Amino acid sequence: MKLHEEMITGELKSKIDKIWNDFWTGGISNPLTVIEQFTYLIFLRQLDARQTKAEESANLLGIPLENEIYAKKYEAFRWKHFKELEPEKMFELFTRPQKDLDNLTAFDFMKSIGKKGGVFAQYMKGAIFMIQSPKLLDKVVQQIDKIDLDNRDAKGDLYEYMLSKIAEAGTNGQFRTPRHIIRMMVEIMQPKKEDIICDPSSGTAGFLVAAGEYVYDKHQDWFLEEDFRKHFHNSMFNGIEFDPTMLRIGAMNMQLHGLDNPSLIGKDALSESNGDINEQFSLILANPPFKGSLDYDEVESSLLKVTKTKKTELLFLALMLRMLKTGGRAAVIIPDGVLFGSSNAHKSIRKELVENQQLQAVISMPSGVFKPYAGVSTAILIFTKTNSGGTDKVWFYDMKADGLSLDDKRNLLVDEAAFEQCFTEPENIVNEVKGKCDIPQILLDADKILNSSVTLSAVEKSYTDRTQQSFVVPKQDIINNDWDLSINRYKEIVYEEIEYETPGELLQQIKDLDTQRTQAMLNLEKMMG
Repeated sequence: MKLHEEMITGELKSKIDKIWNDFWTGGISNPLTVIEQFTYLIFLRQLDARQTKAEESANLLGIPLENEIYAKKYEAFRWKHFKELEPEKMFELFTRPQKDLDNLTAFDFMKSIGKKGGVFAQYMKGAIFMIQSPKLLDKVVQQIDKIDLDNRDAKGDLYEYMLSKIAEAGTNGQFRTPRHIIRMMVEIMQPKKEDIICDPSSGTAGFLVAAGEYVYDKHQDWFLEEDFRKHFHNSMFNGIEFDPTMLRIGAMNMQLHGLDNPSLIGKDALSESNGDINEQFSLILANPPFKGSLDYDEVESSLLKVTKTKKTELLFLALMLRMLKTGGRAAVIIPDGVLFGSSNAHKSIRKELVENQQLQAVISMPSGVFKPYAGVSTAILIFTKTNSGGTDKVWFYDMKADGLSLDDKRNLLVDEAAFEQCFTEPENIVNEVKGKCDIPQILLDADKILNSSVTLSAVEKSYTDRTQQSFVVPKQDIINNDWDLSINRYKEIVYEEIEYETPGELLQQIKDLDTQRTQAMLNLEKMMG
């Protein structure tokens, strides 16, 4: 999987930059609006390509075309047709109902396409066309026409790069978890063949896409089986998201990454109407919204039994426990406050994880990871739902560097190839990037502690030193500390011993300096004579 947007070819990058600038100078400056309008046009181009492909195979086989997207009379709405029009004419087709075409515009037609348009078309309700001028529409259509959409990797990279612009703008950054952090979490969890994966606050669908890429890159052999292909395309990836714009962007992101028929549910995961999602998933990957707070009567009641709170980050943990099958696993980003908050709600969710489930790891991340959007300190919790306890020891990792500068610029500290190697060959790069990127060490430790078949006790012997970044803590210590999970509670600081000179020696040094100064004054006086 291409990780950092630099991996995208320079040529593709400059094409996207140009489209972005066209929108910008055309008066559309909200990055989400830009991406949304861009998405609609990409979708129209894909619909046309899909029909062209169907026509070609129907001609080849000499059979009539089935399930056509564009009936003959709607030819005018096809990409290949309108891209050739004069800008004014094209704009009219998008903004003025066409009398001879059931009073539809090209945009209305796209919204009304229904199941034939694939999964993305279902999220079109409420879509609004916001391109204000013929010139802008024409510019963007001509630019999109030049992009290669046949190559699976290129399509995914293109959208990924588009989405990275949200973070750069610093606005709406809450929708975007840094891609390398997502990838690290997916690599730690190692999605399995029969996993049913969910992100209950899916946003732009970054976690689902990364899990799909992981499976695609690491397990090509699974795709030889028809059952697996069906599972991969239809039931493996599931997201819940209440923001309709995000649903559209997430659906397109998944489709462009080759996940044909993902299941995205448009509702608020925490709401009372959601009590029907129980024990359905075997792997949850998420970065739920922080800082939110809901009224008790809006919250699905069984969640309040686990933790009586209005805080969204605590409610999401309770929700995940409910959504997981027994034996299901989760990796979740939470704000640090969840680890040490002293309210009853905070304590009860931690106690639940430690006592009734199996808490496996707490990876503490540096506060710059979410810059420029937010400077909040966060951690990744990793746990398994058992409903019967099982926490024995918890692995803590004090991540100090993620490979990027921890200021608002977030520049890469290692070169692209080395950064990619952090994921593909952590054992070969770990020493080279030491101090700049902890990801390879985290992946190697996770492999030993969480995923290895070696008995835990044998592994743990090498992780008892709490002055290190990586160590394990016995469950009893956590109970004794009120289920506090903040790493600083367990970390031991090494104080360096510094030797000072005796007062007598210091006095002698002052006297010597004094003598030198008097001598220098005398010399000066002599010179001035």
